[in-house]
Amino acid sequence: MNADQKIKSAFARVSGALTQRPAFGLGTGISKATIKDGLTCEIREGTWTFTADMPEQAGGNASGPTPGVFGRAALASCLAIGYMMKAAVMDIPISGLEVEVQADYDDGALFGTAPNVPPGYLEVRYFVTIDSDAPEEKIMHMLDEADKHSPYLDIFSRGQSCIRNVNIVAQKDH
Repeated sequence: MNADQKIKSAFARVSGALTQRPAFGLGTGISKATIKDGLTCEIREGTWTFTADMPEQAGGNASGPTPGVFGRAALASCLAIGYMMKAAVMDIPISGLEVEVQADYDDGALFGTAPNVPPGYLEVRYFVTIDSDAPEEKIMHMLDEADKHSPYLDIFSRGQSCIRNVNIVAQKDH
């Protein structure tokens, strides 16, 4: 079984199961970020461990990518994977695919020197390069369909409810 067949088979199996039991699609992802040294964070989710940090000029140790790198990478990889899944399901041959994400920002918002600028991205752009012999209209239709179902394109495009919970652990005075 080649990669496209494997993807198409898995997609059919999972979508069939979710059609019969939609509750199987519900879940909660849990990531934990723990400060280890200055601004260096160890990020854990399941068996995966990552390091995020800030550059030295921002007070970090430069021991890993910034959170922004992980955010842009999440969008780019989610789009790329979604396109390959949809192409396999639609029998569109793809011999190469790359997604580049560009995001404009103003670090003045992060450091409090640009009070009227939002701290997030000002604009996000993504560029898709596909190597395929399929007709352009089929490729564009596949991209449009995949975009409609992209979790991270949705996260970047639509405001989410973010709820902060705080647990303060205070040391007792001696």
